Amino acid sequence: MAPSQVFGDLQRRGLMLVLSSPSGAGKTTISRRLLESEDVLNLSVSVTTRPPREGEVAGRDYHFIDTIDFNLMVNRDQLLEHAKVFGNYYGTPRKAVEDTLAQGHDVLFDIDWQGTQQLAEKARDDLVSVFILPPDWHELERRLFSRALDTPAEMNRRMAKATDEMSHWAEYDYVIINRDLESSTEAVRAILHSERLKRRRLVGLADFVKGLQAGA
Repeated sequence: MAPSQVFGDLQRRGLMLVLSSPSGAGKTTISRRLLESEDVLNLSVSVTTRPPREGEVAGRDYHFIDTIDFNLMVNRDQLLEHAKVFGNYYGTPRKAVEDTLAQGHDVLFDIDWQGTQQLAEKARDDLVSVFILPPDWHELERRLFSRALDTPAEMNRRMAKATDEMSHWAEYDYVIINRDLESSTEAVRAILHSERLKRRRLVGLADFVKGLQAGA
């Protein structure tokens, strides 16, 4: 049974699942595993002003735009959230997310605490936020430096920012300590499946109950 159909023909509204963490704590790997196993979970594709990294594909990983177009989207209120990270701008296009939620599908966000705060201000009822913590500082450092995706200076900046990022853990609905990827992925999946059944997400539930009461 598709998650968008909870009880027979009763539909549900999609949700926004946010995963945040310091770089290297595992949220990207967890996100990838969820997307591979959840049919109605869609990755939110952000716009960014930074240049593509090796292997990234425009439209799949990010929508790469210039600063002028980014500012136009901000001024036209076309972004649900936006932030400046390491000198580049990132944002979430509003229309694509709202259309997906209305279809009963869920949207996965890989964003930081700044973006999560903005989503909470604009669409708190649709939001489910999860913060991923590393098991300890040394493991975070090991994971980050072993990836070799960034320059040493960039990695040092990410380590310096990790402390500030982790200070926002209490703003999230759920917190997971990522000691094991399999267990952490299953924990996030359990959160997703539980949140899909929340009463406020079930479209037409009031009419369904009235029909039961009337013997329809």
